Amino acid sequence: MATRLRWLGHSALWIETDGKKLLIDPFLTGNPVAVEKAENLQPDCILVTHGHFDHVGDTVGIAQRTGATVVANYEIAEWLGKQGVTAHGMQPGGTFRFPFGRVKLTTAIHGSALPDGSNGGIACGIHLFLNDGTRIFDAGDTALFGDMRLIGEDGIDLACLPIGDNFTMGPDDSIRAVKLLQPRMVMPIHYNTFELINQDAAGWAGRVRSDTQATPHTPDLGGWIELS
Repeated sequence: MATRLRWLGHSALWIETDGKKLLIDPFLTGNPVAVEKAENLQPDCILVTHGHFDHVGDTVGIAQRTGATVVANYEIAEWLGKQGVTAHGMQPGGTFRFPFGRVKLTTAIHGSALPDGSNGGIACGIHLFLNDGTRIFDAGDTALFGDMRLIGEDGIDLACLPIGDNFTMGPDDSIRAVKLLQPRMVMPIHYNTFELINQDAAGWAGRVRSDTQATPHTPDLGGWIELS
């Protein structure tokens, strides 16, 4: 089965691969641009980059309803477990093989406090090595950092990078990130949800084409990217 990815708005991503359905950072309820409702989704696995409300989002409700396993850093996994959620805790640098493929958590430079103020550990990126060979890197919320070059050495078919600025990398630093990561394709996330993080995605894509070797994808809300 081919792998494909759908942008649900903000940083929420839906991935279908090898008969499995993955959901990343499911901020849907309260998201003014979300194209799906939490109650309509039936993921096999939910992956969370860090503890902020606009990334944890509907994780608890979806996981309680569907029985989906949640993959997150150890502190978030412990917090979820206290709410009756099946969670698998990891930390940056660690890998684990799941039915859909291998997950590796990476460094991200950002905060991670949970919505109730609990300790959310440290923010992470997520590098997916799927069973069909597709490699997806979700940087999560992060600043630019030089070790992105090392992450890129593991191979990336699609990099999902924040471009909203203010809370994360903006367009300029995201272009530098593309040069370090050297993905085959790249798409922007964490932008145009609120006025503070509005960006010109088409202009950004033009810079990707002119300044890097990557192919940019800027799907409409709810749009798909076919990966294999």
